[in-house]
Amino acid sequence: MNTEIDWTVYLAHMEQVLGVPMDDRRRAELLVQFSRIAEMAGPLMAFPLDERQEIAGVYKA
Repeated sequence: MNTEIDWTVYLAHMEQVLGVPMDDRRRAELLVQFSRIAEMAGPLMAFPLDERQEIAGVYKA
């Protein structure tokens, strides 16, 4: 399963959806930051969870 994200395509879509045009300098910096965040999140996303383990807490009033 390929989970690589093309951040250039993602950013172009978000510019359109949110209506926030960016210049090349800002776009390049965002691509750097998205890549850094994805790299940091990699080990966390790869951490194996037990099939029965809850991935989020359940709060009841």
